[in-house]
Amino acid sequence: MKFNVPSKTLYSYVSSVSKVINSKNTLAILNNFLFVLDGDTLTITASDIENRLTARIPVMGAEGSGSFCIDARRLVDLLKEMPDQGITFDINESTMAVEITYPSGNYNLIAFPGNEYPVEKNDEEEVDNIQFTCPTEQIIKGIDNTLFAVGNDDLRPQMMGILWDIKPDAITFVATDTRKLVKYRNEMSAPGVEGSCIFPIKPATVIKNVFAKEQEVKVTIEPKSATFESSSFTFSCRFIKGNFPDYNRVIPTGNPYTLTIDRQSFLNAVRRVGVFVDPGHGLVKFRITPDKVILKAQDNNYQTSAWESVPCDFTGNEMIIGFSAPYLIEIFNTVSSSDIIIKLSDPSRPGLFLPTENDENSELLMLLMPMTVTEF
Repeated sequence: MKFNVPSKTLYSYVSSVSKVINSKNTLAILNNFLFVLDGDTLTITASDIENRLTARIPVMGAEGSGSFCIDARRLVDLLKEMPDQGITFDINESTMAVEITYPSGNYNLIAFPGNEYPVEKNDEEEVDNIQFTCPTEQIIKGIDNTLFAVGNDDLRPQMMGILWDIKPDAITFVATDTRKLVKYRNEMSAPGVEGSCIFPIKPATVIKNVFAKEQEVKVTIEPKSATFESSSFTFSCRFIKGNFPDYNRVIPTGNPYTLTIDRQSFLNAVRRVGVFVDPGHGLVKFRITPDKVILKAQDNNYQTSAWESVPCDFTGNEMIIGFSAPYLIEIFNTVSSSDIIIKLSDPSRPGLFLPTENDENSELLMLLMPMTVTEF
């Protein structure tokens, strides 16, 4: 078995596929890529049992066909340092010796038979599947806007992922850790189907990184897993079991007071004042008046404190409320509009954070629970 492929082209694919491989695997074979040569197409597969990513790459001078497994870390490290030129793989199918050559060098290693690699299980009936094709940008925007709000509490596994609430006219992405919640609705394309599932962090990150350059992706939602297919990649992953909380029920509808503030000015002030918070809780106190917000933080353990004032437009009377500085920074970093609208009711009720202008075909809403403030 033999084939030739440009080194940097191969490197871009194996580095993408390697994102699925865990640093420690229960099965040693999962430290390898599965290479399958069929005609002029080479497929490269990596898996951690729960997730499986396959890339397709055209090759030249192909002789024979078959499969073999090759050490992933060693191959990625080698290709990373190689100059951009054609390299030849020559595999002895009886001894599994692999020879990689290019005009200035020669590398030898031993592969494993391809039939030792775990086979993807598909025990689900197609009758329950739903399918749709959408722009990759629609999915990546949903992940970008919600990933930071995913929970990490093992006692609430349903919150350790991103909910995809798929409706015929739009996809709504939701994430929460009980302290903050993000709801992002995107109508860039209409799926034409209805369903829901919870994606863990790892699959969401793989989709975001690997499919970024793909124009569109075909999505197949099965009862326990999903498959994403583009012209170059196929990715399958398992869902998180369980039911996601009813997110619409926790979003308040009666917040009468509106605070409008410059996003960058407020973000910079929170970052500076946040240097002086007690790291145990990260509390920043806010005194909101009709024309300005005063931010205050202190750490009694080290006798440090700070305050700043930022201009604003507030429709209510004076209010004192507290929020976590790290959470505020995450929210204000995610919103892209120049100003942010914060809707409030009282210091014990959650605040709603909205961009003054949503991107085309999308709607973003963020919720943050306040912290108790005894005195300003």
